Amino acid sequence: MKKAMFIWNPSSGKEQAADYKDFAEKTLTEMGYEADMRETTGPGDATHFAEEACEKHYDLVVAMGGDGTINEAVSGLAEKEHEPLFGLVPLGTVNDFARALGISLDPEEAIEGLKTGREKRVDIGKVGDQYFMNILAIGEIAESTYEVEPEQKTKLGAFAYFVEGVKAATSDEVTTFVIEHDHGTWEGEAKLVLVALTNSVGGFEKLAPEALTDDGLLHLYIVENAALPAFVRMATALVRGKFEEDRSVEAIHTTRVSIRTSEPLSCNIDGDEGSTTPFDIEIMPRHIRAVVPGETD
Repeated sequence: MKKAMFIWNPSSGKEQAADYKDFAEKTLTEMGYEADMRETTGPGDATHFAEEACEKHYDLVVAMGGDGTINEAVSGLAEKEHEPLFGLVPLGTVNDFARALGISLDPEEAIEGLKTGREKRVDIGKVGDQYFMNILAIGEIAESTYEVEPEQKTKLGAFAYFVEGVKAATSDEVTTFVIEHDHGTWEGEAKLVLVALTNSVGGFEKLAPEALTDDGLLHLYIVENAALPAFVRMATALVRGKFEEDRSVEAIHTTRVSIRTSEPLSCNIDGDEGSTTPFDIEIMPRHIRAVVPGETD
């Protein structure tokens, strides 16, 4: 019998994950899988579970949770000899990776969609010994997201990140960056540097409208130091899908990025704290066998 591992984070989705676990197990059984249900109890669990699934040659790994849980599962699958199919059920605050893959944000629909899904190989990024499938952010605005408490996310959703971001955008602190990429070197002061793999960042699906999940590129955006009115203008451009056309934004599409800063800065990887500068970022093209919605008439 085929084997599937279902990894679920009980604290995701306003702690509603348990409501969908039984439906997921029933669905996987109907699909002909022996379902191995794994509940995470702390950081790193989803990674360890996914690694075990690779070692034991499972056919399918499904992760249910927010972008952090999905990132952990992807990290457990990365660079392994055996490559299970990977499905995801979005149950977080933003769910960027699910948005980029066209997966329903309704958990039951996403679970049901596993039955008719098809395989699509998608890119992931690597920085040091960490992986990401959606976004790496550096700068004071990115660091401000660490101030968002779980209770705030539950009550305010993505707006909680917006509140902390505005606080950081209006501060006087700036950082000097030296950024090397395929086409040369950029040096200057910036409030925020984004390295995106998909078109959805922070719930905005038009930040990198040309970005594809399998284009083999890192989409680099450098937000230069600017006053608050410029950030308001950039926010408007972001909603309109014109973010990279703003005069305070430098947009570069590359396969590699090397970042140094005037003082050490930690980056935000798919919503969680990651490596500290300096570091190199690389693309791993078409590395994960993702399950995406099947073709429809």
